[in-house]
Amino acid sequence: MSGHDTELEGKLANNILYFGRVLRAAGLPVGPGKVIEAIRAVEAVGLRNKDDFYWGLHSVFVNRQDQHEVFNQAFHIVWRKPNILAQVLGTEMPGMAPPEDAEQANRRVSEAVNNERGDEGDDDREKEQEIELDASLTYSNQEVLQKIDFETMSIEEMAQAKEIIARMRLPITAVRTRRYASDPRGPRIDMRRSFRAGLRYGGSLIPLRRRAQQLRRPPLVVLCDISGSMSNYSRMFLHFVHAITNDQDRVHTFLFGTRLTNVTRYLRNKDVDIALAKVRDAVNDWSGGTRIGHTLGEFNRVWSRRVLGQGALVLLVSDGLDRDAGVGLAAEIERLHKSSRRLIWLNPLLRYRDFEAKSSGIKVIIRHIDDFRPVHSLENLSELAEALAGEWTNSFDITSYVPEEAAAFAAELEGTA
Repeated sequence: MSGHDTELEGKLANNILYFGRVLRAAGLPVGPGKVIEAIRAVEAVGLRNKDDFYWGLHSVFVNRQDQHEVFNQAFHIVWRKPNILAQVLGTEMPGMAPPEDAEQANRRVSEAVNNERGDEGDDDREKEQEIELDASLTYSNQEVLQKIDFETMSIEEMAQAKEIIARMRLPITAVRTRRYASDPRGPRIDMRRSFRAGLRYGGSLIPLRRRAQQLRRPPLVVLCDISGSMSNYSRMFLHFVHAITNDQDRVHTFLFGTRLTNVTRYLRNKDVDIALAKVRDAVNDWSGGTRIGHTLGEFNRVWSRRVLGQGALVLLVSDGLDRDAGVGLAAEIERLHKSSRRLIWLNPLLRYRDFEAKSSGIKVIIRHIDDFRPVHSLENLSELAEALAGEWTNSFDITSYVPEEAAAFAAELEGTA
């Protein structure tokens, strides 16, 4: 082998190593073993076709469907399309200029690329970066971080957000049950216990025993959408569900996309990383399509009688975008609403001020809910906790989101005037 070929192989290995470091910084599980496998895969497929090069690396670094988008964006940033094969062999990647499309790519991927390039900067640049980090941490954690959309968070901000979520609790208001318990100041007299107490005195004296209704927090059922449009939000919300699952009993969690998956037992693991890893292994339709009517129908048939007893509280986490265009959804969401004490819809689309219920799935769901809330930031999760800890009121106004309902309501007011 000539010296020139050896030099090219060295640059190829260095470039793939750099690409693996970028993927690892962006959140993919990439280690030295995978980098070696990637180099062997590229050697096997060759460098004549850029599609073969892309899928050769893809077959090694991507193990699940949810990792595809991160890999795709990182690939198009690191290996720029127009002259991709020339860059593979020509120069080493860390010295390249930032690509023009980096601003349009996922923020976490862009940050990972910039961080890898920044490792080779001079001392002044490192000092400047340290100063910026120190300044941001004093304010962002307290104020700005609460309002940042999960979709636009950087890697560092997501790590901070997960730490905050781990400390969150969901103080659900206790409700009265049908069961009674002994209470010396209870409003009702317990005749059986009173007569049994009177036997001690031969019936000459009957001390009154009292009882009161028991209070207990209702079960919490979470139905979370894991389709492609909900991917980033559902991942962060699962951290929140893990925190409340380990804080209180009777929390049941179901994930749905094209099928329904019960992940309750996995989230009971104390370690959040182990819990979410088991959830990912159990779910086969992550970041796919959404069949809301079909999956809610399966929940109503198989699980509703098991988990919706004693006035359960239901959190529906979804953007309402349905692949089946709302087919069969009306009957299933109505049944779910009637089977629960309160149905709360958490929708990240509410981050838009001009949101209106225009899709068929959203129009159907919004007519059968008790509350409608956003779920795209830490502030939203805090507001949800405060709402569930206070008085439960059904003050949801559908006319704010459905134009035809608002028009009909206005016409009704004019007719009665």
